[in-house]
Amino acid sequence: MTDQQPLHTPRSLIVTFYGAYGRGCVDAPAGPVPIAALIRLLGAVGVDSPSVRSAVSRLKRRGLLVAGRTPDGAAGYGLSDAARQLLEDGDRRIYGRPAARPGHGWLLAVFSVPEQERHKRHLLRSRLARLGFGTAAPGVWVAPAHVHEETRHTLQRLGLADYVDLFRGSHLGFEPTAEAVARWWDLDALARQHRAFLEAHEPVLRRWARRKPVPPEAAYRDYLLALDSWRRLPYADPGLPAALLPADWPGGRAARVFGALHTRLRDAGGQFVAAGLA
Repeated sequence: MTDQQPLHTPRSLIVTFYGAYGRGCVDAPAGPVPIAALIRLLGAVGVDSPSVRSAVSRLKRRGLLVAGRTPDGAAGYGLSDAARQLLEDGDRRIYGRPAARPGHGWLLAVFSVPEQERHKRHLLRSRLARLGFGTAAPGVWVAPAHVHEETRHTLQRLGLADYVDLFRGSHLGFEPTAEAVARWWDLDALARQHRAFLEAHEPVLRRWARRKPVPPEAAYRDYLLALDSWRRLPYADPGLPAALLPADWPGGRAARVFGALHTRLRDAGGQFVAAGLA
């Protein structure tokens, strides 16, 4: 788990673009995005044409993008059904940012993978980690109960459901739950990720707070970069109960900064996208 803000890779920015605007936006209906338009729109955040084409090819091979035609016959790429489900699951975390409460319980994932399929064991562990699960014991992973639906969708989509049992329950001891949470997750690393996001994007919010007009291209650029950084955080930190976290926890402040940027910039950025698709 890195404690630095990740680099904005072409593949990550394309996924972020489709999550923000590729399912329809202001004045721009959903549908395949022409590759020429995608190159123009990613160019606004510093991605060159060969990198866009290469990243699109990789996303197509992974089954996240599918080739299609726009109404006027231009070649483009839209989201696969699996990608739409992935993004819809992510919406609840990225935009809703549900906060767990101690009384709502925990989701336990208990798994066993045969030795001859140990590659699936690695995949299972990596996916649970990406979903924000902490490690309670070997083969026993824990997360706030509200991630149940997304976890179920993810395990079914990857063909891993047969190896996992999911349980919902309460922590009854023997150590205090706050101490257990600090053992299940690396809270210091999570806090550093939140602070890195604040260091990068809180100054952006301050600049926009002083700026009355909202130029669409600038709004699009700042919003896409903020979303690309933010969307990982609700997975690394899956909305742990505030009462079980350190008093100076920066997660709430980071969520408020992203929420303010989203409110101020998302729709204005959509106007730039609509112009780029025209």
